[in-house]
Order: sequence, then structure tokens, then C-alpha cells
Amino acid sequence: MSRYRLTIEPLTAFATPLKGDTLFGQLCWTLRHLNGLETLTACLAGYGKGRPFLVVSDALPHGFLPRPTLPAHLIGFNMADASNRKAAKRRQWLPESKSGEPLETWHQHLVACGHQDDGKVPAPHLEEQSHNTINRLTNTTGTGQFAPYSRSVSHYAPGTRLDLYVVLDDRLEVATLKQLMARCGQQGFGKEATTGLGKFRVVSCEALPEPASARHWLTLGPCVPAADTEENDAWVARESFYSLHVRFGRHGDLAAVSGQPYKNPVIMAQTGALMTRHAPAALTWVGTGLGGNGELSRALPETVHQGYAPAVPVSAGASLDKEVA
Repeated sequence: MSRYRLTIEPLTAFATPLKGDTLFGQLCWTLRHLNGLETLTACLAGYGKGRPFLVVSDALPHGFLPRPTLPAHLIGFNMADASNRKAAKRRQWLPESKSGEPLETWHQHLVACGHQDDGKVPAPHLEEQSHNTINRLTNTTGTGQFAPYSRSVSHYAPGTRLDLYVVLDDRLEVATLKQLMARCGQQGFGKEATTGLGKFRVVSCEALPEPASARHWLTLGPCVPAADTEENDAWVARESFYSLHVRFGRHGDLAAVSGQPYKNPVIMAQTGALMTRHAPAALTWVGTGLGGNGELSRALPETVHQGYAPAVPVSAGASLDKEVA
């Protein structure tokens, strides 16, 4: 499978975080509208059996990778000094150019969010926006569907760039991917797209080289780790680290107004998981595909969910092996 890095520029605020599994769903709907249901069905063949046609990462700060979900001392932080703990916790982003360094040296390179002029990662500004719906019979708000509510919205500074790591197989051409991304950017991503939120433009699309063979892999989006069974014993559970995230998913596009918009919840490993194999291998993604057999949605039994995530190799060094020995 081929790897690409798409750089995008937000043009408006976002009401939905740019998570890989959510963006995958919108890209599937866009593919259906542009090329038809038959094309989407062909692309999704074998999706739940380890044959994804498309795997999308979270939108990451341009030039940075997420900090792995590991105890801080395994990244080299000295946690004996309590005064350093809060500062160490804020440093969540690694320059991509340093990803080949041994894991125990990453504390020297991790940076926090802040002003870009200070060498930090620019972060979106969060704002609570109030909304209400007027009852036309009373010309006021009220209770139930007319109750006022607020929504958190992320505002990006002008010129902010975000990176999306994408894995493709030969069922989807990179030119089609660019077209799908451009259409999503024009229509708006996620909630409140009809009111002008979630718009972006594609700045560039860069092909990436094949990854090196490695035992340790850092995920760039939420994923569902493969089960450790007799048929699949590639992963070492005691050397893998991640935090859990429950995805209460909703259908998008036409299915969002079908009367049954909610999917069954899914437990996932959050972005930044460190997954370890028994033997080195050259991978482009990790995880498991979900759905396609009615387990995720009664409204649309063919519904799938991206349980895969793009991954990059990590050199763990001796510290991780010593920790789990």
C-alpha cells in the first residue's frame, strides 16, 4: 500500500475534531456521491478482514507527531522532581524529523502548544458558541428541542497548516483521493457544515517512502488493536501502551436524517498508541476493521468503522524492554 501526507489549511472554525475515523466516514460518503454506490461497495470489499482501501490519520500540527501513550520516564523525563511533572505533561508533540531518535531521548525534543514564534505548536482557540431554536408558536425558546444549548468550536489562526497521513491501496487512485478531500473541504467537515463551519483547502499531497522494518509502531489515529489469538499472535500485549476511547458514532450525510442516526458504541485505542510486534515488520497501518455485517448499525447493516490507523516506526531502545522484562 502507498503512503501520502496531505497538508491542509483550515479556512473556517470546526465544530467536530478532525479525527481520522470521522474523516474516513465522510470520505466514504463523498466517494459514493461522486462515483456511485457500486464503486464504494467495491472499495469496501474485505474491509473487515484486513483489506482496507483507505486509512486516514487525525489532522496533526504541520511537521509534528503525537507523543506516545507511555509512562513519562520511558521517554526520558526525570519524574523524581515533582516540579517538572506539569511541564513534562504539556509537551505533547514531537518534530517529525526526530521520530527516528531512540524513544528514551524524546524528552529532549517534545514541545508544548503555544505561540509558533516561540518554537511551540500552534493550537486552535476553543470557544463556546450559544445556539437556540425559536418556537414559532410562542416566538420564544423553551424546553426539549427548543432549549438553548452551547457548542465548542475550534478556531485556527490564519495560515495554520495541518498534516493528514493517508494509506491507499490500488482500489483508490491518489487523484481521486485529492478530489474527495477537496470536495470535503468545500462542503465542510462534521457538525455545522451547513452553517459554514469545517471548511479547508488542500495545500499539497506528498508521496512518502516505504517505512523501515520495526517492532514498535506509533499510531496516528484511533484504532482497534488486533485480538491476540492463535491465528494472530503478531502483537505483544505487555509491550503495547494505549489509552481507551469510546466512540459514540453517528451516521453522516443521508443516514443522519434517517430516523436512526446513532451507531453502536466502539471501544478504541486513542491516537498515540505504541504497539509492539513479536518480530520486526514493515507496516503502513495497524488495527482492525469493524462492521459490514450489521454489528454497528441496524439502520445500515453494511456500515463499517475505521478501526485502522496509519503508523510510523519507533526505535524503543533498551528502556522499554527493561520496563516490561
